[in-house]
Amino acid sequence: MKPIRLYIFDMGGVVSINGRFVQSIASHLGMSVAQFFTVAGKDPHRLMTGDLSPDQFWQKISQKTGIQIQQDLFRIYFHPVLDEKVVHLAGSLKTTSRVVAGTNTMSSHYEMHRKLGDYAVFDKVYASHLMGCAKPDPQFYMRITDAETCSPSETVFIDDLEENVAAARMLGIHSILFSGPEALEESLRALKNS
Repeated sequence: MKPIRLYIFDMGGVVSINGRFVQSIASHLGMSVAQFFTVAGKDPHRLMTGDLSPDQFWQKISQKTGIQIQQDLFRIYFHPVLDEKVVHLAGSLKTTSRVVAGTNTMSSHYEMHRKLGDYAVFDKVYASHLMGCAKPDPQFYMRITDAETCSPSETVFIDDLEENVAAARMLGIHSILFSGPEALEESLRALKNS
């Protein structure tokens, strides 16, 4: 096996615990989470690919529901907390490899993480809304490996969503489904020893 030169970490659900901000937004609007996603349609994906700004998103929700939304609820209800064990683990990998974030995000959340210094552990952040594509689109992974001049076989990808892990694995990237810091450490150790 080639030595690992690049680790790509997902942000939300892996490095940071984002809580239940969608549930808080839905409650604010007097809806269930399912109703909120029905009203939102495909627009959350458009937020993540940068095709739609948060302001445009909330204008559309206001038009569809008749509820006047004057603030960016994605910013108001987003209170990420770093998983310090994962941050430490990511930092320890930097002695031999590049460690980057590969995150499906929107401008509201990206700016919040930047303001809080949550990306400090990473050598670089690849944010979907700035890249114009989002996981599990194969282009998302290939743009990162190309920018980092690493082959898929020299890359490890860590994410908490099976569809994102499966898409990376199809490209030949070593992929780990995140279930907690201890399991991740064990998976990384097994990969190193394989």
